[in-house]
Amino acid sequence: MEFIDVLTTKQSMVAGGCLAIIVILYIAKRLFLVRLRAQMRQRDNEHNHFYQVLILALNAPLNLTILTILLWLVRYGLTITGALAKEDTEILGQSIQAMVIITLILFVERWVTYAIKVYASRSPLLNNTRSIASGAIRALLIGLCILLVLGSLGISVTPLIASLGLTSLAVALALQPTLENFFSGVQILIDKPFRIGDFIELESGEQGFVDKIGWRSTWIKMLPNNIVIVPNGKVSQSKIINYYYPEKELSVPVEVGVHYNSDLEFVEKITLEVANQILLEHEWGVESYDPFVVYHTFDNSSINFTVMLRTKEYFNRFFVKSTFIKALHKRFNEENIVIPFPITALNLQQEGAESVMAGRYAEQEDAGQSAVTENN
Repeated sequence: MEFIDVLTTKQSMVAGGCLAIIVILYIAKRLFLVRLRAQMRQRDNEHNHFYQVLILALNAPLNLTILTILLWLVRYGLTITGALAKEDTEILGQSIQAMVIITLILFVERWVTYAIKVYASRSPLLNNTRSIASGAIRALLIGLCILLVLGSLGISVTPLIASLGLTSLAVALALQPTLENFFSGVQILIDKPFRIGDFIELESGEQGFVDKIGWRSTWIKMLPNNIVIVPNGKVSQSKIINYYYPEKELSVPVEVGVHYNSDLEFVEKITLEVANQILLEHEWGVESYDPFVVYHTFDNSSINFTVMLRTKEYFNRFFVKSTFIKALHKRFNEENIVIPFPITALNLQQEGAESVMAGRYAEQEDAGQSAVTENN
């Protein structure tokens, strides 16, 4: 109450006018945003994205704009009433300039950040670079804002800019691992050895779906439903198998062995029938793929061959392979095709082995009889 008592009539009118203008501006801001939302609902999807970004970007800058106008009105009102010294007027003027700069920089930062966020779902490249691009743009705008604000406050930024060289060198040495991971992330995004959602395997053995490519690390969601976080520096230097490139479909080899007495043509026919049936009926089999059989090894107890199947995705190969093995085993039993156990056969007649073994038995018997005679 004491503060109100000391106000002159003119100062009271200025204060009331400032308050009324601020209330009007705040109401106008609310109506403007409501109007934008109505426009967004009436437009197609293409314009909806534009209005969505505009609404998100304008909210905070408009609040700062109203605050800046309030400072200007206070400065103007106190100046015309003679209640503000010249030095204070200059300080308020510099503060208003700083607020204008902060408002503009904040609007640009919000606009770019929300635009990247909204349009990332429509562009795979933008989606992959979203976190790094947003972070880099935000850091650049904050640095620019600091320099402009210092300049508006009358602080010379020339020595600051000159000292940035040595400071940057010191920071680069201190943050060498972090910078290495950052530029490795940029390299990954430009080179594109994998994308978000790809199933990859690193040289160290980790495999899973690429969940996120950040400015420092790559997040890989593994099949057990956990996340492994690998620094971008290690990812860029590692050998990578991308099971989704150039396409998701994957060939699946299955090793099989049959008895030496088997009719190999008949075995191949039965195997291909089972393979075609599995690829046709299984939800993850590729129906258009023609499986084939390749005989390749005379093993100790079997003739081995490989059956080539094809699945829609890498991690589905286990289910297709399991279903095929069960179906093939059942069909082989029905057709009396033998899958032999491991067997080692001794041919004593080959290369005179029988006579050699007989001589060794005779020597052992003679040695045994001599031992019995000595004991007696």
